[in-house]
This record gives sequence, C-alpha cells and structure tokens, in this order.
Amino acid sequence: MAGSRFGSFKSEKGDSAASAAAASGGAAQRRDPYEVLGVGRNATDQEIKSAFRRMALKYHPDKNGDDPVASDKFQEVTFSYNILSDPDKRRQYDTSGFEAIESDSQELELDLSSLNTVNTVFAALFSKLGVPIKTTVSATVLEEALNGSVMVSQLQLGSSVQRKVEKQSAHFYSVDITEKQAKMGLIFRVHSSDKSKFKLLYFELEENGGLSLALQEDSVKTGKVTAAGMYFLGFPVYRFEQNNLAAGAKDSDGAFFKRLDSFQPCDIHELKPGTHFFAVYGDNFFKSANYTIEVVSGESFPAEKEMLRNVEAKILTKRAELSKFESEYREVLAKFTEMTSKYTQEMQAIDQLLKERNEIHASYTNNAPLKRSSSRNKAKSPSKMPKSDTEKHHQKDKKVKDHCMEGYGSEDDNSSENKPKERFPRKKWLNIPFKLDRRKSC
Repeated sequence: MAGSRFGSFKSEKGDSAASAAAASGGAAQRRDPYEVLGVGRNATDQEIKSAFRRMALKYHPDKNGDDPVASDKFQEVTFSYNILSDPDKRRQYDTSGFEAIESDSQELELDLSSLNTVNTVFAALFSKLGVPIKTTVSATVLEEALNGSVMVSQLQLGSSVQRKVEKQSAHFYSVDITEKQAKMGLIFRVHSSDKSKFKLLYFELEENGGLSLALQEDSVKTGKVTAAGMYFLGFPVYRFEQNNLAAGAKDSDGAFFKRLDSFQPCDIHELKPGTHFFAVYGDNFFKSANYTIEVVSGESFPAEKEMLRNVEAKILTKRAELSKFESEYREVLAKFTEMTSKYTQEMQAIDQLLKERNEIHASYTNNAPLKRSSSRNKAKSPSKMPKSDTEKHHQKDKKVKDHCMEGYGSEDDNSSENKPKERFPRKKWLNIPFKLDRRKSC
C-alpha cells in the first residue's frame, strides 16, 4: 500500500444516552450474557470480543437512528460484554449470577463519539475525580475499517512517525515483515510526551479486504509520558490490568488474592510473514492526541526477551501458589477471628469479676460500721438502778462536793444555801491567805 496516503476518521453524532444507559438496560432484562452475545460458556476472550464487535456494529445508534429496538439491543450487548470481558466479573457471574455483579460497582464502556457535549463534560469530570471510565473505539471507525474504506499509511521497520490524531478518530498503518523478522519477533510501541490518552489497535485482514479489530491496548501513564505497546515475540506474552480499585479499597484481602486474576495471555503472540495493520485511536475527551509510533525487531532485545519469558513464568507459578495460599489464609483467619472473639469475651469476664470484687471492698469503708452484738453492749453498759436509789446517790455526791468546797469561799458565800455559788477569779484564788492540807481527805 502507498505510504503517502493518510486518513483520519470521525464519527457522526449519535444518541447521547445510548452507551450511558447500557448497564441499566441490560440489567433490567436479565438475559444471560452468553446468550446475548451468542457464545458458549467456554468461549475465549477473542470469541467474546468478536461477537461483541459484530453485534455492536449491527445495533449501534449511529446506524439505526432513533430505532428503540436497536437501542435496547445495543444496551443489552454492551452490558453483557462488560461482564464477560472482565475476568473477575465473569467469574463472579459464573459462580453467583447477577447478584454478585450488581453488588459490585459497574464500569461502563462509553463510546465518546456518541455522547453530546454535556455528557462528555460529565464523563471528563468523573475521570478527573478518579472514577474509572472505560471507553470503546467509535463504532463508525470500526465500521469503516470493516468495510475497507480506511486510508492506510506505510510504516517502515525501525523507523518512527510523529502525528496528531483528532479525538475519537484513528490513524491506520501497515507494516510488511519477512519470515526472518517474524521469527525474531516484533514490538509495536506508541508514546505521547504530552500525556494524551490513546489506544493502540491491531487489525486482522478479512477475506473481503476489510479490517476487523483483534487487539487493543489502552495507554497508561509511565513517568512523564503515556505509552502502550504490543509484543509479538513467538511465545505467549501476558497482559495485566488492575481492575476494581474501589472494591479493593473495601476488601483489601480479596483484592490481594485477586490481584493476578487479570494476568491473562494475549490472544495473538506471533505474526506471520506478510502485511499487518495497526492504528492509533485518539481517546481524549476534547482535544487531539500527539503521539509517536514505531515498530522494532525483537532481534535487538535478546536478553529482554528471555527475562520477560522467565519473569512471566514465575508470575504464573505465583498465581497458582496464591490460590492455594488463599485457602490456608482463610482457614487461619477464621480461627484467628474465633480466638480474638474468645479473647475479648474472657477479658470482659475478668474485668466484670474484678469490678464486683472492688465494689465489695468499697462497701467496708464507705458504709456505716456494723453494730456489735447485744451481749457485749450489755456487758460494757452501766448497771441500771431503781429511780429512788439513783436520787439518793446524787444527793450523797452533792453533800460530799459541798463539804470539799468548805474553806475555799468567804462568809458571804455561806450565808445563803439556796444562792448559787460563784466561782472566784484566778487572781482571788492566788491571794487567799490559808494553807490547804492536801492530806486531809474530802
């Protein structure tokens, strides 16, 4: 094909709410996703992708206008593909059906070309806030490629090309490789220095001369650039996607054990001699994407090829070990949870017993003294006397007291017995001129 020709394709306006309502429409009908896409339960990822693209092109709003039946079909197909294209969601559905899928947050795949300006703005805002929004290649671009009406630019092995592609548009390239180059392997890589979002696409040539999408790699941020690559090295090369970050935040244990679930082999890992077709799709919300594309031979990276093969083999081994470790971990965790619960109960029981003991001790010091026995009180209390004897005893004491006080007072003090006796001041006591015979008993 001529290398001078270059094409950029944009989609027409479509129903702005078609893709956004894909999940809700499909969920309401509750049809089996395998039945919707017309594939078996053992279908490969490639078979699922091919079925989705075929049906999405058939029912896409760009082709069917305002046909409500086609719109419902498109929503149902999109929802089914969202489940079966994600290894984690597919496993959940196979195990527990729609309930497991609906309990988790759904990631919509939007065709930005079918959204109006307002919906595109909202999608861009959600993306800036960290909400994962997957995008799909415009149905118009895929249809034009399938019809063979795209313009293709020739790309030489070992050379690089810098271009700018408009949003939701694609630049197509062709690469001719020899048998030796195919054996050594090829690496296709694209990067954007201004961190534009794009998709690297690989197309297979159909019998009618059209191109059908076979592989897709979304750009990811790597340092100061965004980049995407495809590796055809003659041995299985694996893809790895980190999905369900929000769910991982809720269940860190589950996210850890599912971390390698998305480590899956690429559908195509080697190319045959001949012409192969690639494309760079602009995936920005509003602006065009600047990028650099190049294709290099794997012959230049013999050491890297061997290291990649070894490390991916270790990852596969670790994934198998992780599955076994999860069973052991869950068992130990359940036992630990049981022991922790028992520990808490025992601690509470001990605290309660010590609290009761302290309350009993406090009752000895805070309450009034206990009454002594009546027998001991009777023993220590003075004996009771008759009333007449008591009066006689008081009169006798008074006479003895009066006798003892004789000689201490003046004559005036003795003149009247009924007059109460006054106590002399201390000074008068010191000036009394008499001697007291201390030996004389009162």
